[in-house]
Order: sequence, then structure tokens, then C-alpha cells
Amino acid sequence: MITFGPVPSRRLGRSLGINNIPPKTCSLSCIYCQVGKTNKLQVTRQPFYEPQAIVDEVAEKIRRTEEQGEEIDFLAFVPDGEPTLDCNLGKTIDLLRPLGKKIAIINNATLLWQDEVREDLCKADWVSLKVDAVSPKVWRRIDRPHKELQLQNVLDSMLQFKKEFTGTLVSETMLLRGVNDTPEVLTETASFLEKLSPSTSYLSIPIRPTVEKIASIPDEEALNTAYQIIHNKVENVECLFGYEGDTFSSTGNAEEDLLNIIAVHPMREQAVQEFLANTQADWSLIDKLIEQDRIFVTTYENNRFYLRRLHKK
Repeated sequence: MITFGPVPSRRLGRSLGINNIPPKTCSLSCIYCQVGKTNKLQVTRQPFYEPQAIVDEVAEKIRRTEEQGEEIDFLAFVPDGEPTLDCNLGKTIDLLRPLGKKIAIINNATLLWQDEVREDLCKADWVSLKVDAVSPKVWRRIDRPHKELQLQNVLDSMLQFKKEFTGTLVSETMLLRGVNDTPEVLTETASFLEKLSPSTSYLSIPIRPTVEKIASIPDEEALNTAYQIIHNKVENVECLFGYEGDTFSSTGNAEEDLLNIIAVHPMREQAVQEFLANTQADWSLIDKLIEQDRIFVTTYENNRFYLRRLHKK
């Protein structure tokens, strides 16, 4: 099956997934991968599926979805490997354009040093680049790249792509306990993200089974610290810590709104107070949520922050 969904995504609304790479062909063998172990590690591009076959399947899925009264906001390349390994990626995007949907590509950025890869990605509307670490030692420990890849080339090519791309560019960083969640490593990552200047910098955690057991979730205080360090350098930071849902508009339910917001953005105590005042709620709501262990409070640089407990409903 080349297409899947549409599925709800906070980043992309309702997206129809396109799996243009067979499992598990990739340029990395990340310790946290939730698809499985990379059995074909490569950096050479090749054809996988016929572009027209992909387009025909996508068109049929769009037709059936819209007949049911559902909307599709994006066609998203989210395959079981690295999407830019497909040498027909650009041609496929061109053929998808008449379908009238925006196109997103989530990729690991390792092939951006190739001119044709950047050209293909520039055809998309929305591109996500992986930035797990900017220290070669940490990067190799986490992402386990193909032997021909050099981190500095990858980082330089991301900055080059930033200059060429006219769409929406975002980054994603997977946070792992004791691997890349220390203040020293995060400060380096934040400095690079400041140069890259993505529209949004997403912070993720492994919420499904991973290839290696070492790939575990940082504790909640470490996650808050990571958010603050990145946010000091990048204006828009969002946490993808297990919650997926609609964008945050007012529902008229103070509790629901608050939980949705702090699942993405840790809130300072003053911001929580202002939120309660605006929604005509009082601090008893916070006391209740803490007592129920649905939220918790932690301190960063003498400021109190309120966060949602991981995996709590």
C-alpha cells in the first residue's frame, strides 16, 4: 500500500500519507526508529515505484475520501525509509500538482548535499528536516549514518537549502534520555537551529517501540529544559510529546484548552494565571489537575513552568 490515511496531524491538519520507499531503505539506522532496523543502508538514489502508479493511487484515495465528505490538507511523503532516496521524487511531485493539494516531505536531511535532492525538495510546499544533534559523536550515536555521510556536509547543505527553498521549512529533533538531552548538547543544537531559522522547531520523543532499548524518553524536567534552551534561540518551538490533535482554538472548556496548550508549550506561571483570568476559571483548576497527576510544575532559571504529564489523557 503506497498511500495511507488521511490521518490527523497537528503539523499538517489532515494529511494523506505517501509511502514512496519500501521498508527499510534509508541513509540512517537511527536507534529510535519506530519502523524497524534499516536493512538497506544507502545514499545512492534509485527508482522504487513508478511515479504514475503513485499518482493514480493518490488520486483514487482523494476521490474516495472527498466522496465521504472529508478534507485532505496535505499530501505527505512519510515513507518507511528516506524519501529523497527516490530519484523520481521530483517527477512524482510534478504529477501530483494537478490534484490541487499541498505537498509535504518529512526527510532526514542527509542527502541535501546533492543538488538534485535540493531541487526536488524545493518543489514541495512544506519540508521537515531532522536535526537530532550537531556534534558528530552524538549524531553518529543516535542516527548511525551511512559511512559516506559527514555531519558538517549535512549541516552546511541544510543552510544552503534554507536559502533556496521558498516554502515552509520546519525542523524536528528527537530527544533521548542521556544521549542528546543534556544542556551542553542542546545548546549546540539550539545555536545551529538559530542559523537555520525554521518556521517551527519541533521536539519529539520516542512514543512507540524503538530499535534499541537505549532510545528512551527523557524525564519531564529534562524535556522542559530542552524546550527552554531551544526556545531561547528559536522563536517558535512545539513539543510533540505524544499528543496529536487539532490546532488550539478556544473550545469554551478551560480544562481542555489548558491541557492541549501545555502539551505543546510549557507555560510560565504568569501565563497560566492570565489564561485562567481570560477563561473565567480560577486556580482550583490547576490544583485539581496536579492532584490528578495530569499536569506538573518544574522550575527553569527561577521561573515555574506547568507541563502536561506524558501519556496522560
